[in-house]
Amino acid sequence: MIRVMIVEDEQKIRDILKKMIEKTSDCEVVSSCGNFAAAISDFIKFRPDVVFMDIDLSGESGLDCAKAITEVDPKVKIVFATAHSEYMANAFEIYAFDYLVKPFDLERIGKTLSRMKSMMPAKEIDPAGAKNEAGYEKLVIRGKEEINLIDTKDIIMIERTDGICRIVTRDEIFLTSASLSSIQDKLDPDKFMRCHKSYIIRVEAVKKLEVYGRWTYTVTLKGTDETALMTWEKYNEMKQRLVF
Repeated sequence: MIRVMIVEDEQKIRDILKKMIEKTSDCEVVSSCGNFAAAISDFIKFRPDVVFMDIDLSGESGLDCAKAITEVDPKVKIVFATAHSEYMANAFEIYAFDYLVKPFDLERIGKTLSRMKSMMPAKEIDPAGAKNEAGYEKLVIRGKEEINLIDTKDIIMIERTDGICRIVTRDEIFLTSASLSSIQDKLDPDKFMRCHKSYIIRVEAVKKLEVYGRWTYTVTLKGTDETALMTWEKYNEMKQRLVF
């Protein structure tokens, strides 16, 4: 089964594309969205094999969105589906698999998907699911004027304070209104620990623990001047994980 995502700012066109794509055997539309942020979020969540991408997403660039998606997974196949034929050269600079010009033709879409199926190994066609056991490789954090893709391997700690999560990496701090629990769900539980109601830490980054009150420890972490808090219960859990 080929898993397809549609990124198109017009709902009617999304619906038409979905019907046309699902008329091709072994093709399933796993996501249909209309803007840059939703596209990145859904791509990480569903990990489709193919993305049908409009060029103009209500003023946002479909080309930039496709670039961001290919940074998450370079093997994904991008099919630009748009009324703007003048962007074809730019689209193929992003290694687009195909370029479809509106109005769409069912036979043309079928040929594109059939060609794609013939080129994909069986294991790529078989869906592996939205999230593997080791969590996501990247987090998508939307700011006021930008969207950041954060490599989870770079995260040292995350702190929840005043309704905002601070994601601390070696080089930068990112802010998001997402809950600590929703972020925790996207992280590898073997590498990260919810050590306190307000903190998640990378276990291998722990440098020093100091007593802070009767039932709490202060955690000093490698790669940052930031510190976290750890409860007594989580301290005992970490002792078992690290065997000390």
